[in-house]
Amino acid sequence: MSLQEKIFFDLQQAQKAKNKNVLAVLRLLNSVIYNKEIEKRTKLKKEGASQEDLTKLGQLNDGEIIEILSSEIKKRKEAKEGYEKGNRNDSAEKEQEEANILFQYMPEQLSEEAIISLVEETINSLRADGAKDLGLVMKAVSSKVKGRADMGIVSKIVREKLF
Repeated sequence: MSLQEKIFFDLQQAQKAKNKNVLAVLRLLNSVIYNKEIEKRTKLKKEGASQEDLTKLGQLNDGEIIEILSSEIKKRKEAKEGYEKGNRNDSAEKEQEEANILFQYMPEQLSEEAIISLVEETINSLRADGAKDLGLVMKAVSSKVKGRADMGIVSKIVREKLF
């Protein structure tokens, strides 16, 4: 079962269970996925893809859905922080709850030790040395951990190791 199918199945289950919070979050997520599919098909159509190709290639893969999930979770975390600064704890809790619902669809997150190990391995393989190689190391590490680690933590670890 693909990630998109799982989200749609869980959406149906939330409808049956009348779980309004989960239902609202999954409906929003489903619409974001649908909009990204339209965007992707439009881009393919401009490149001259056939109708058959549009149907096949217009679907989002799990990696693209994970990117959407990461983006949506990040939005919720930023909104939560904003609400907390404004002493609106009820809204902050709601944003955290929504982020937790979305987080269920993310792949298992790497531990900090695993990230450190991966960063050290990448630095050694690239023979990176100092600040000039920061972008190179971040690019290599981000492709390895995509969706499985908070990039803020990864960036912090890379900076500690390079500086």
